[in-house]
Amino acid sequence: MAEQDWLSARFAEHQRHLQAVAYRMLGSRSEAEDAVQEAWARVSRADTGQVENPAGWLTTVVARVCLNQLEARRSRREDATGALPPEPRTPQARVHPVGEADPEDEALLADSVGVALTVVLDTLTPAERLAFVLHDVFAVSFGEIGSIIDRSPAAARQLASRARRRVQGAAGASGAARSAKREIVAAFLAAARGGDFHALLDLLDPDAVIVGESRGAEAVASFFTGRAQAARLALVDGEPAAVWAHQGVNRAVITFTVEDGQITSISVDTDPDRLRALDVVFLPSHSVEQ
Repeated sequence: MAEQDWLSARFAEHQRHLQAVAYRMLGSRSEAEDAVQEAWARVSRADTGQVENPAGWLTTVVARVCLNQLEARRSRREDATGALPPEPRTPQARVHPVGEADPEDEALLADSVGVALTVVLDTLTPAERLAFVLHDVFAVSFGEIGSIIDRSPAAARQLASRARRRVQGAAGASGAARSAKREIVAAFLAAARGGDFHALLDLLDPDAVIVGESRGAEAVASFFTGRAQAARLALVDGEPAAVWAHQGVNRAVITFTVEDGQITSISVDTDPDRLRALDVVFLPSHSVEQ
């Protein structure tokens, strides 16, 4: 019983780190939670008598779980005859001893693991992704990484280097695109709040639509003129968007499609289940006013 209590305490102590590792590995909060829970199921049955570095041991267990998930994900894609639809992202119940993560830590994670980076990571092999994430993000040695993937330290180093080149090559373009989109969304919110119809028109493509409703730039501009007073600029799953929250609960998410510097479509989602599954990071209010 004492050993189980010790293990539970160590797992809870490192839970946020383990969640971060899984989130970086998998790019999905719900899958990361599943991975951490699976890791707990494994370590709770393990003999901990020889464990000298609990943090490193737990990180290794989580990494192996994530590697299995990545390999299964890759296998599903290879077996499919066409493109797979996105997997549903629904909230998962957490089990003991995984506690509540710090909201600030979750915000930092969501900000850093944007959609663009996840797309790049998804092009890597599971071993490349594991080597890159564990070494470049969490400073795990190549010796430890090699033991997880059954490769030599030199081979693990080569995998990380290959992944790093691909990630760095895509980082510049994707970062610039997100920054430009953020400015457009911020300008749209400022114009909507201020009732500036002509400024909204300038930001909208002539054929812009509100998904499921208005069509054409003038109709969209008319719909939003003087509205969105309570909407705030945010990153939603790593992409610039607008979110309206009430009493600490996200009630509506407004997402934008931007092409050639203009907004081509706007979608408003108010479904509570879908909103709970989104990673939302509110950005400083002064970003909207600029």
